[in-house]
Amino acid sequence: MRISTPVEPKPTAARQHRKITGAVWTALLLVYVVWGSTYLGIRIVVETMPPFLSAGARFITAGLLLTAAVAWRYGPAALKATRAQLGSAVLVGLLLILGGNGLVVLAETSVPSGLAALLVAAVPMWVVVLRASTGDRPQLRTLGGVLVGLAGLAVLTSPGLSGEVRLSGVLMVVGASLLWSLGSFSASKLSLPGNPFTGSAYQMLAGGLAGVLVGLVRGEHRGLDPAAFSTASWLALGYLVLCGSLVGFTAYVWLLQAAPLSLVSTYAYVNPVVAVALGALILDEALTWPILLGGAIVVAAVGVIVSTERRK
Repeated sequence: MRISTPVEPKPTAARQHRKITGAVWTALLLVYVVWGSTYLGIRIVVETMPPFLSAGARFITAGLLLTAAVAWRYGPAALKATRAQLGSAVLVGLLLILGGNGLVVLAETSVPSGLAALLVAAVPMWVVVLRASTGDRPQLRTLGGVLVGLAGLAVLTSPGLSGEVRLSGVLMVVGASLLWSLGSFSASKLSLPGNPFTGSAYQMLAGGLAGVLVGLVRGEHRGLDPAAFSTASWLALGYLVLCGSLVGFTAYVWLLQAAPLSLVSTYAYVNPVVAVALGALILDEALTWPILLGGAIVVAAVGVIVSTERRK
């Protein structure tokens, strides 16, 4: 699951008509593949590693690396934040990293990575619902996309109801998407550090530390034997830290400044397709009719919502 996203700048006419260069396509491909592959990476990590402790270690490491990178690139002053900004970053980090990502990691101990990605793809739908609850009336086409997406989610949850996968795992991913949506929505309303990299570093550190604490409370450290961790899990954890949390995020932030938002936002419905394909090809995850049909409905609904909202 991708790390926190900075508030996207409002599209301007000049920005929407910038030339699409080779660098833009390269960065976009990175976001497509890297963020889409994080679900596969998580699934491989939790095969032999405890969920919350491994997720906490991932984000603490990524947060420290990003903090060092910010200090090196922009100077130590770029890490300064007011008490209010720091508090907001911690809150958003708990919602996104601990709640959103943490529940996905826990769920993937029993839920296929492709199914998890498709359930998380509903995040834009929940954001629309949250906006509507605060008096921001979405367009009719957007509401139509939400209703269609909910129908897709109903189809996607059917494997849990039939016993093909654990219903608790499916519900955890749905809960994760709700918390991620709440965190994303809150980030647009709260005062965060001016440098988006600084804000994300603090969010990752807060969420990572909280994840380790939850892992300890759950007793994941009892009988823990690092020697039993597979090489594949170690490599996947390293991939999530370096590629999922740093390379993908850096490419995304750069794209927000260099490419039209209408192009950048396509990651929302490309990532789950990549995740499903990788899960089937590498982990031999079954492509059942609920996953194919429900996934297609959700991705189509998200496409409608994103395409409508980006015109605003």
